[in-house]
Amino acid sequence: MVPLDAELPTVDTKSSASCLIYEGPERFVMKLAILPVCGLAALSLAAPAQAQDWDFSASLYLYMAETETNIGNQSSTLSFSDALDNLDGSFMGLIEGNNGQWGFILDYMMTDISFDDSTPGPVFSGTKTSVKTNIFSGYATYRLYSTSTVQTDLLGGFRWYDTETRIKLLPGTSPGQSRSRSDDWTDPIIGVRSRFAIGGKWSGTALADIGGWSDRSTWQIAVTADYSFNDNWVGSIGYRIIDVTNDEGPLDYGFRQSGPLLGLTYRF
Repeated sequence: MVPLDAELPTVDTKSSASCLIYEGPERFVMKLAILPVCGLAALSLAAPAQAQDWDFSASLYLYMAETETNIGNQSSTLSFSDALDNLDGSFMGLIEGNNGQWGFILDYMMTDISFDDSTPGPVFSGTKTSVKTNIFSGYATYRLYSTSTVQTDLLGGFRWYDTETRIKLLPGTSPGQSRSRSDDWTDPIIGVRSRFAIGGKWSGTALADIGGWSDRSTWQIAVTADYSFNDNWVGSIGYRIIDVTNDEGPLDYGFRQSGPLLGLTYRF
């Protein structure tokens, strides 16, 4: 980090300012989401006299989530215990880098499950649901506040969501019905993350973001307690909720995962 009394580098203000001009519809969330990215580009032009080395980390998580899916007027819910029996594939990982002031976060989740469920009443005899999702969130980060015990970052970036979802109502007293959605889209997001000391080798992390575009919306909340085994390895336990909705098209779509998580991080 550059000392407070150091001479500030000269920045090409025309190049920096042009990054803040967004061509197209004036969307408030989009403008806020790209500000950290624009600042990062401006910082690269500055070439500070005392550049700080970058630190990196890679994390893998076990996400014990309940999954709720809605397509039009049809919905299904799968608990984590049932998901283990019906899981076709799953992955959750995160890569992060920072130089003290600026940084980035790349967060990827994949879920592939298929399951049967019951329905109330005799109208339908049950449901068959298959859900395959890919969620990739990318953030630029900027350090807003830092002390020996608390660090708070502003987040700005995007969330890409890809789904192949099908919900089929099996015949009962009424004929069967089915709804499906195969689509992908990208939304701008903004957020904040704080890390804070708890005591000893324990610390905490809290992250929240929100975004969307037109008839789409997304938000996330994640809280973890983190234990440092040594300078390189950190274990985490916490809770995460991620929500995605898309009301574009003839059928509204909704997806939510919520539940505890366990993680292991390697810092280098």
